Amino acid sequence: MSHKFLIHHIGDSVGVAIADISAEEAVQGVYLEDDSTILINSKHDIPLGHKIALEDITKNSKVIEYRVPIGIATEEIKQGSYVHTHNLKTARW
Repeated sequence: MSHKFLIHHIGDSVGVAIADISAEEAVQGVYLEDDSTILINSKHDIPLGHKIALEDITKNSKVIEYRVPIGIATEEIKQGSYVHTHNLKTARW
């Protein structure tokens, strides 16, 4: 199985799709830090360049990418879900 998403750092809560991902697809991701892999079942269609949840994220929790918070979850996000503006808000304001 070839990978379809990348994770920048161990501890990040999202990965980035490097190819379109279909709902219900079993997809492999690769951690850039150490080349380890993770297998996740996608819950939604996720377009190239968009984010997939690597773990369950509770409402009002920080979403981590590049080892830093990139936003706050506006609802509960399940592992394999599409993470975007519909369920993520900026942490800046």
